Amino acid sequence: MKLHRTLPAPGGETLALQDWPLEAARARAVVVLVHGLGEHAGRYPHVAERLNAWGFAVRAADHHGHGASSGARGGLPTVNRLVDDLALVVDDARAAYPGSPLVLLGHSLGGLVAASFVARAVRPVDALVLSSPALDAGISGFQRFLIATLSMLAPDLRVGNGLDVKYLSHDPAVAPAYRSDPLCHDRIGARLARFLADEGVVVQAAAPAWHVPTLLIYAGDDRLVNPAGSRTFAAAAPASVLSTTCFPAHYHEIFNENEAATVFDTLQRWLDERFPTT
Repeated sequence: MKLHRTLPAPGGETLALQDWPLEAARARAVVVLVHGLGEHAGRYPHVAERLNAWGFAVRAADHHGHGASSGARGGLPTVNRLVDDLALVVDDARAAYPGSPLVLLGHSLGGLVAASFVARAVRPVDALVLSSPALDAGISGFQRFLIATLSMLAPDLRVGNGLDVKYLSHDPAVAPAYRSDPLCHDRIGARLARFLADEGVVVQAAAPAWHVPTLLIYAGDDRLVNPAGSRTFAAAAPASVLSTTCFPAHYHEIFNENEAATVFDTLQRWLDERFPTT
């Protein structure tokens, strides 16, 4: 059963939360889902329901400026606001499931946010799953300079994010559903663009000392996020903590692909290894 509520955030803002709960005594762990750019947590019930069936409680929040959360669409009041907000969600999940392990599962922008959260050691987490994470924004030096300048001179400027949603999935139903979803948008502000431009560098620099058990699953035919970022991270992170699977024919949203069964199987096997049933 999905539950909706709000979580207070700084500046009088609110984060829209969705829960797929289990009794604390039954939960193998709690998974915090972190969604991608322009979308919202309400696009993940099929993922959450699978996790519930495997014995994992699930909690997810819409990012600031996304979905049903407050804030200008695609805007941020501070560059690191998404990471700061994730700390609130993690604290809330820990309070709801005291003593249970906590797993972050981030997709695309959400993968970058979750990886940044781990790289910066904002809060301890027990495991991390990265789905087609935005670890390489493919931004040139001049573009980085322009974004940094705009984030100072015009921080509230918001423009189209340039994502071509026909490349979300090979499933022909996914893109039309995304376009018709009133909670999805195509806006991106200067501060959010700066986070995307800069934070992948932070995560890649932290990769050699990575210590949190991590599953990296990504689309090899991704047209929205550069898969080279995932390959670079995989090459640098210790093999003792990182498991990596590339799905070479998949588009960006690997959980929404026609062949998503193999993705879910990979996720389930990895979770079963780390959080065995008793």
